[in-house]
Amino acid sequence: MTAIRLIATIVLAFVILATGGVRPAAASTPGGPKPQNTSDSGPAPQASSPLQGTWSGSFFSRHSSSGFTLTVVITPDSRGHLVGDSTLSSNCLKGARLQVTSTGSNVVLAGSDEEGDSLTIHGTLDSTGSLMQTTYILNGSASGRCETDDGPGNLGKR
Repeated sequence: MTAIRLIATIVLAFVILATGGVRPAAASTPGGPKPQNTSDSGPAPQASSPLQGTWSGSFFSRHSSSGFTLTVVITPDSRGHLVGDSTLSSNCLKGARLQVTSTGSNVVLAGSDEEGDSLTIHGTLDSTGSLMQTTYILNGSASGRCETDDGPGNLGKR
């Protein structure tokens, strides 16, 4: 029983540290500072990104002779975050809503379809910003259509 309590305490400490600790609610006092809404649910400024637009390309499986083509239209959502609506020619995954993140020339597109099948694409933009060399991981086992697949590919901006 002591070991279980110790493990529970360690897990709780990890969760508190991982989530930024415990933050007490701000007390409202007359004449004192008013609590501020710090949630990011409101709209953010939508700065233009070189990733915005239509990208399409081909992906090649490391495990079979089949591959697929993908087209993704990247736009900012209502909060200013980049998202991509995809269409692809794959039996393993239907069109997925992808979250798009980038750091320098490194780009990640990740998301899933309505059935829970997921796609993650890691890419590197070339110096022109119009070609992305990629690798992908596709997990189609949620729907039972396919197993995990991966391989190289490329996306070009249209």
